[in-house]
Amino acid sequence: MEDQGGRGRLEEIRRRFGDHVAHIVDGCTDAEAIPKPAWRERKERYIAHLRSASPEVLRVSAADKVHNARAILADYRVLGEPLWERFNGGRDGTLWYYRTLASVLGQAGAGHLADELDRVVSEIERLAASLRGRS
Repeated sequence: MEDQGGRGRLEEIRRRFGDHVAHIVDGCTDAEAIPKPAWRERKERYIAHLRSASPEVLRVSAADKVHNARAILADYRVLGEPLWERFNGGRDGTLWYYRTLASVLGQAGAGHLADELDRVVSEIERLAASLRGRS
């Protein structure tokens, strides 16, 4: 909801799909305030929230992060280092965020999705190390 209309969008989701789905969407949202809080603060708060999130929120969040990490990896293979200009956290912040997510989701019981996120993040880290060695 943070990128698609805020609280109004969440209420539309609630009307169309019910309270349970709205709860999951809300639980996967890292900020509803506009303007958004600073990137690092927002990500740290979201990670802390995941530690006690419901199993449904963990699954949806993990699926979303796996999809995002796969897209990052695919684009990184094509674009190389300029990819990181897309991200508010830059290279180091983005890698920190996804590595931390993989760890927290694994500890919280997100199962095979957390394992897959860990695998994809490890591949991004290997690629980043190899590209860093070339610069």
